[in-house]
Amino acid sequence: MRIRLNTFLLGTSLVLMGSTITPAMAEEWNKETKFEANVVDVPVTTIADIAAAEDDAGSEPTRPTQPAQLGAVSTEDLDYAPMTQSERLRHYLNGTFGLGALNKTAVSAEINHLRNVPKEWGPNRGGFGARFGSAFGQHVIRGTLQYGASAALHEDNRYLRSGKRGFWKRTGYAVSSTFLARRPDGRRRFSFSRIGSAGGAGFISRAWMPPSIATAGAGASSFGLTIAFDVGSNMFREFWPDIKRGFTRR
Repeated sequence: MRIRLNTFLLGTSLVLMGSTITPAMAEEWNKETKFEANVVDVPVTTIADIAAAEDDAGSEPTRPTQPAQLGAVSTEDLDYAPMTQSERLRHYLNGTFGLGALNKTAVSAEINHLRNVPKEWGPNRGGFGARFGSAFGQHVIRGTLQYGASAALHEDNRYLRSGKRGFWKRTGYAVSSTFLARRPDGRRRFSFSRIGSAGGAGFISRAWMPPSIATAGAGASSFGLTIAFDVGSNMFREFWPDIKRGFTRR
């Protein structure tokens, strides 16, 4: 019964990720991205051109009208530089196997250890080791799924600080960045790779979990906790530099 359940959960998560990165979807999103990039690419009228037109017409020049689409693109979007393949690979390796990943895994393992979840692993040192290994395995699966899907869909899941003013505007940006990724033109769209990889890792990890949490409900709960942790991480990235500066000035 346990084997059949794990097989079902594994199949479900793989179908979820497979539906996320189908070639047809990738091709459609690439077309959309190219179209948007062409719309934004507007010829620039120089001061010399305006002066020449004024001399020819003998009157005040008419200011060029920019398309309405430009109003929806922030300065940050226009200055955005897409990731190269080497940058994407480096981001994956550092985010999945770097010191920050180990610290994140240790925090997750410690929380579950204090809660004694799963109970089959016990509250001893061996239980903590099992929880750490399980958390790290789930983290590696998620990072690998996200890396492959983001490369196929041309999604950039790096967190870039908002540059906005005001606590609530910055908070809204940090929260929304959990669900959005940048495309090559700098516009933010729903991040299929980030959300899909979180769900896939949550369900795939049920394959090695003990019976008390080897359930679909526990997999969904793991997915929700992963997204909540991402929200907290983005909030930290957005506000920590300002908090740190406040401490250094004292």
